[in-house]
Amino acid sequence: MLSDSSVLSPQRWPFSIQWLPKSACLVGGTVRDALLGRESEYLDLDFVLPHDAVETATAIARHYRAGFVLLDAERQIARVVFEQGTADFARQVGSSLEADLRRRDFTVNAIAYNPHTAELLDPLGGYEDLQRKRLRMICAENLQEDPLRLLRAYRQASQLGFGLDPETQQTIRDLAPHLRRIAAERVQSELNYLLSTMKGTPWLKTAWEDGLLDDWFPDATAEGLGWVAAIDRTSVVIQETWTEFWAELVRGVRHSTASDKARTEPKASGSARTWVTIAKLASLLSSDPDRAEAQLWRLKYSRAEIQAVSTVLKAMPAFQTGKACCDWTLAEQYFFFQSVGVTFPAVMLLAIGSAKLSRGTAGLPFNQPSAEGSSQASASLIHRFLTPTDSVAHPTALATGQDLMKTLHIPAGPIIGRLLAALQLAHAEQKITDRAEALALAKSLLAEDSSNF
Repeated sequence: MLSDSSVLSPQRWPFSIQWLPKSACLVGGTVRDALLGRESEYLDLDFVLPHDAVETATAIARHYRAGFVLLDAERQIARVVFEQGTADFARQVGSSLEADLRRRDFTVNAIAYNPHTAELLDPLGGYEDLQRKRLRMICAENLQEDPLRLLRAYRQASQLGFGLDPETQQTIRDLAPHLRRIAAERVQSELNYLLSTMKGTPWLKTAWEDGLLDDWFPDATAEGLGWVAAIDRTSVVIQETWTEFWAELVRGVRHSTASDKARTEPKASGSARTWVTIAKLASLLSSDPDRAEAQLWRLKYSRAEIQAVSTVLKAMPAFQTGKACCDWTLAEQYFFFQSVGVTFPAVMLLAIGSAKLSRGTAGLPFNQPSAEGSSQASASLIHRFLTPTDSVAHPTALATGQDLMKTLHIPAGPIIGRLLAALQLAHAEQKITDRAEALALAKSLLAEDSSNF
């Protein structure tokens, strides 16, 4: 007997089982996750029907006043959207339900459940594979038919905590070049899952070793994958010891244009980009920002995400010079904050992770400085960033443009902007502390070098 809390139980569905034909079956990840005891508040139901799939979906949507989307008219696939989840209805592929199941990717996703009879149909031994915690392909032809399934294997292994059947993994290696045929948006979606959680990192590395990233991330290296792992370890320490900075790291990357906003994935997808994922993404790319940007454009990342990664890459050389950040002058710190802007959390996470990895101290707490003192220096920069009134990280000019025009008797124009920038730097360097000193300095600057101001 199923408990009422199981997603296989019609008790949890947003519509009555009476609307389903007797031959309708739940299939795919819905059944797999239910058998594994994986629960989710957001329902994602997939039904296969021998016929009348779109008609059934239409009737349910109309009766319950739910949303309706015709996903594929030719293959007869429709979606009904409820507040608590979605229900997809697809016409059976082939002459029988078993034939439909044999066209799927992995055996664990080829188990069907008839809610009317409470019977499982498992012709390919998927339940045994569930118990053995392994992903096993149905056949190589199915993977070649849709090469995204090659990368999806690593994502699903990550999500489920499964291993790959050796024959399946070898087949994926052999078919890896076919992944270049897949639309960039689909590839990006799978990659985002692997970048979004610590569980995805080992599988991202395995995907690279197995050749799946060759075409999409041609500059990825073992060192870069090591940085991704170091970012994970550093993130754990930050989450446990510095919650204020962790809150900044997990903020979503803001989209800069209407077209970017339109690409935002629904919350249910679980692949929202944060500064943590931006830092990881930068680890897989060329250190040349132009080359990296071209690769991200090809993968259809948003303009905001591409700009963020580019900023991170441009900032990295500052941490790789002979001068440690603990020795930066106030002016150097000021210009650093000006250059990185809102991407600061991602920049620091990658800088800390890569530095600690090179010293073999990844995960070192911030209150326990290394021999070079770089942990204390990093903490100092982070403290500045987290302090809204800090004049180095968040500089103010102490005087407005109107103040300058009125006091110095000069018109609006570029001169005002240059003077305000000079006052911001002077404030950061603690050369001025109030409005009167700011106006006096502006007057002095203008008098000394009016050609530049």
